[in-house]
Amino acid sequence: MRDTDEDRISGRLHGEQFETEEDSILLRLVFMVIIWVMIQLAQTVLGVATVIQFIIMAVQKERNERLAEFGTDLGIWMAKAARYQTAASNVKPWPWTDLD
Repeated sequence: MRDTDEDRISGRLHGEQFETEEDSILLRLVFMVIIWVMIQLAQTVLGVATVIQFIIMAVQKERNERLAEFGTDLGIWMAKAARYQTAASNVKPWPWTDLD
């Protein structure tokens, strides 16, 4: 039985996460600022990818699968980054852990 896309994405977001030691509050602040900058960059990349995907769909009448998968991966990274930012998790997102 094949997993649906929703099952795979849910597993990547909520699956087994290897908790790490909690950082000192000042070190966590440094990581939070770095991740905040990375999230801002990711939002810009997402906006550009959205425009490109729309143009591709308008011209070719079908979506670009690789770009759609990239968007999924980017969204999962952003969700993991948000979990760290809001202290829902002590696991830092990529590049400190695997991108999976």
